[in-house]
Amino acid sequence: MLIVNGQVVVWGDEGTIISDGAVLIEGDRIAAIGTTADLLKKYPTNEVIDANGGLIMPGNICAHTHFYGAFARGLAIPGDAPKNFPEILERLWWKLDQCLTLDAIKYSALVCLVDAIKQGTTTLIDHHASATCVEGSLDVISQSVKESGLRGVLCYEVSDRHGMDYAKEGIMENVRFIEKLKGQPENRLRGMFGLHASMTLSDDTLATCVDAIPDGAGFHIHVAEHQSDQTNSQRVSGVRVVERLHKFGILNQNTIAAHCVHLDNHEISLLSETGAWVTHQPRSNMNNGVGVADVESLIKNGIQVGLGNDGFSNNMWSEWQTAYLLHKVSSLDPRKVQGDLIVDMGINNNSSLASQLFNDIPLGVMEVGGFADIIIVDYLSTTPLSYENLPWHIIFGFESGLVNSTICAGKVLMKNRELMFLDEVEIFERSRELAKTVWDKF
Repeated sequence: MLIVNGQVVVWGDEGTIISDGAVLIEGDRIAAIGTTADLLKKYPTNEVIDANGGLIMPGNICAHTHFYGAFARGLAIPGDAPKNFPEILERLWWKLDQCLTLDAIKYSALVCLVDAIKQGTTTLIDHHASATCVEGSLDVISQSVKESGLRGVLCYEVSDRHGMDYAKEGIMENVRFIEKLKGQPENRLRGMFGLHASMTLSDDTLATCVDAIPDGAGFHIHVAEHQSDQTNSQRVSGVRVVERLHKFGILNQNTIAAHCVHLDNHEISLLSETGAWVTHQPRSNMNNGVGVADVESLIKNGIQVGLGNDGFSNNMWSEWQTAYLLHKVSSLDPRKVQGDLIVDMGINNNSSLASQLFNDIPLGVMEVGGFADIIIVDYLSTTPLSYENLPWHIIFGFESGLVNSTICAGKVLMKNRELMFLDEVEIFERSRELAKTVWDKF
């Protein structure tokens, strides 16, 4: 398959935009990048997709999300509005996850995956919870990911909040799923070992998780999203969250630490020393009123910070825009978190993380030999567009609905804004039915 007549965006230190560019796909990999004229001459018989002058870009990556959160959209919490993040957890999320059935899990994932295809997000790292149906929940989500054609990294959120039996179920589900994938030649699915947060995990549970995690797998955990996580850690262990997790051996180069809003300098140093990844979710942090992560300090200390959405829409460019603006208003300094830093998080670090998870095959980049996860974006620039100013075009000009076509692992999932495999109408109708049942139970 040959994508022609586009502007090929090649991110990187020597990045460029190839005008009238083309990309050759063979199987699930990028086989060649060049000009339309050159590649058409070399491969005259290939199937052709015409980009019609659009931007040919790597598919977006979401480094931290929650598919099951899809059923919270529009859900009213009885009583007064929650006044802080712990109340949001207790009165919304920890009740919602007890109301999910396997069907609800399936369709909450599918509606997110439809959104991801339409928004050009081809790799998603999910963090799941469903307290009353733990066993097999990751199989249900993985089947939805397979049906969608997208790429997913899945885990189950271990927590003590519903009792020790629940924690053990979560541990078993993580281990079972990770081990199951080891025996399958599946290039679009990976498993991690999910943990909720330090504040809902006892010492015994943390130790059991460390003993149980299969070799080579990594932990995916919320870290210091709210000050309550720090308060709890200091009360139960006498140290702050990152130090507590470090003592148990949770943090290493395979670990994803989501949020990291409330850290001190020592914790930042520990994260840097361990090589753990951090993900930033600005829309969620604003919505929950938890504060603003100091991503500039994290990155300056050598920590690779990626960009997630925490269950918000899979339009990752909205996350770019929010990150760009949030840090300026929170610091009263318009110099904070410039476009190059957004690219570091949203492109470079997300790509490095995803590539590491998928056998170090280049992912989220336009590179020969890398996975063919590609989107075509119909962006008509009203001002000159160059590689140097592209981040600001994305931040100020890219909106929902610009993605024309989405390809993952060399397979066209959406062409000319038409989904090729998923039935959006059926999925949304069933989702509404199931959500009503979940809401009634909630």
